[in-house]
Amino acid sequence: SSKIRNMEVQSADGVAVLEDCIGFSLTKTISKVEEKLKKGVLPDCQDDDIIPRVGNEMGAEAQIRLLKAKLRVTQEDLANVVFECRKKDDENQNLETRLKDTEEENTRLQRTISLQQSQTEKYKMLSQEANKKNEGLQQEVTALEKVWQ
Repeated sequence: SSKIRNMEVQSADGVAVLEDCIGFSLTKTISKVEEKLKKGVLPDCQDDDIIPRVGNEMGAEAQIRLLKAKLRVTQEDLANVVFECRKKDDENQNLETRLKDTEEENTRLQRTISLQQSQTEKYKMLSQEANKKNEGLQQEVTALEKVWQ
């Protein structure tokens, strides 16, 4: 994700070129392929589907135009993927922020619950003591009523 953030789309000869900070350059790669094609040397990867079989019968200029067109489409796809990755990265950042806020809120609420539970226990004990005192006083009242009757 940080590598994607460091990539920049640049333009070279009307072709969008994606270059990262390490120094990889599609422009240089394209130039090398163009030189090989002009010399009549086909790229090492003839078996892949970059240039269809009919492309082998094309002239070097036509092959270069075909390769540049395929490159543009690939780079548009790459730019879309980079855009989507950046968008997902931003969403992840937002979700991480929300998660952090939620965790902080949860911690705060846990402290509040703990405080309320200890207060509840305190009031239960006070209530029990008051009930015992009340029972003692009730017994005294009953005893006094018997004496006075």
